[in-house]
Amino acid sequence: MALGIIGIVTSLLLLITLAYRGVPVLLAAPLASVVAVVFSGAPILASYTEIFMPAMAAFVGSWFPVFLFGAIFGVLMTVTGYAESIARTVTKLVGSRSAIAATILTSALMTYGGISLFVVAFVMYPLARELFRVADIPRRLIPATIALGIFTFTMTALPGSPQVQNIIPGQLFGTGSFAGAGIGLVGGALIFGFGLLWLEYRRAALIRKGESFDSPQSARVTVGSFDDGDGGHQVTTLAPPNRVVPFLPLLTVFVVNFACTLLIFPALDWSYLEQERFGGVTFDERVGLWAVLLGIIAASLVLVVLNLRHFVTLWGGVVDGAKRSMLPIFSTASEVGYGAVIASVAAFAIVRDSVFGLGAGALWTSVLSVSVTAGLTGSSSGGMTIALNALGEDLRAMAEQEGVAMEAMHRLTAMAAGGLDTLPHSGAVVTLLIVCGLTHRQSYKDLGVVTLVVPVLVVISLVSLVSVVGSF
Repeated sequence: MALGIIGIVTSLLLLITLAYRGVPVLLAAPLASVVAVVFSGAPILASYTEIFMPAMAAFVGSWFPVFLFGAIFGVLMTVTGYAESIARTVTKLVGSRSAIAATILTSALMTYGGISLFVVAFVMYPLARELFRVADIPRRLIPATIALGIFTFTMTALPGSPQVQNIIPGQLFGTGSFAGAGIGLVGGALIFGFGLLWLEYRRAALIRKGESFDSPQSARVTVGSFDDGDGGHQVTTLAPPNRVVPFLPLLTVFVVNFACTLLIFPALDWSYLEQERFGGVTFDERVGLWAVLLGIIAASLVLVVLNLRHFVTLWGGVVDGAKRSMLPIFSTASEVGYGAVIASVAAFAIVRDSVFGLGAGALWTSVLSVSVTAGLTGSSSGGMTIALNALGEDLRAMAEQEGVAMEAMHRLTAMAAGGLDTLPHSGAVVTLLIVCGLTHRQSYKDLGVVTLVVPVLVVISLVSLVSVVGSF
């Protein structure tokens, strides 16, 4: 049994190392799985075809529509010029002198509006670069500023977020995307506030040291295939008719999601789900997914209607978005397959029993298990799926026994996934740094503070508070 535990640890270290070295997780996850299987003495081929692949396929089967339509929506927002228009409008309202706040708010608005995190990163870099250049803020702070807007409070904390990280807990806890609204609003405000304070503090500190936008410490480097000079990821876009129209698709996502979750869906008869052909799924297990999906589809249709005269360009965006959805979902699914293999080895039972043996209660156990798996895999959605697939039923039973509200479990579990997931080997971190043309040495310190340290401390504080006063 000790050898099996060594195999689990070794496989995790291998996964982290391979990811950090730039090996695609589609390859890294199966290789790391083999290591765990070999140490446990289980058959390799059977573990791959009968455990890894079914788990991977199940994730794709459940989440493919969200990844697909989310990517299409993001590309359509880009090619129509709406995303850039929103960024410039927010910047004008906030003021170019407040370049950091403007970048965070714009990134957050697009993320909360349903645009894929990676698409937001590509769109925001050229705009953030220009804002920082005009304000003469060290370029090295750009990745952390964008990351605060897309990898933290809008991804997991704010109620109603259409990002997959806010939908996954609902599949197990029977909750919607607006679950734990009070906790999410408080947590989101704290993460935003402390993150902004840190970045402003760092801006002032670096400027006092003589750094500027063009300082050698912030120099752009040529990294990977995303580099195209100093212009970022360029996309040919259309011209929006005015500054108000580009906000309509984002508003559509929120309105449709809200209406379906709290008004329309609860009023409908879902008894037909009891039929055998639907696999025994319940309304509570799907309400969050269906509401967000309809919101994104409705917003995409609004984009098409508003720009129907440019249908050829829009169709090209749809095709491009469909292609872009493939790598993210299969990468995450591969991590889920890896987690299924780990959960299948005998040694994992000891690890699982040890977690529950801490006697920390449902909230702390859920937060701890999700945080650790998200950190090890470098993925918030992948880590949360792995943890909840392995421990979810026990966590739900424990919460019900302790009288913990499922809404609180949903919100705090989602927020916990958005902490350790941005360790240096994270694929999202690596991609963002490549887009910005900066290195870990230049920018990870600040990125780590605002996306890892601050969210983790906020989650710990909220779990402590909810444990005392209950959900709010």
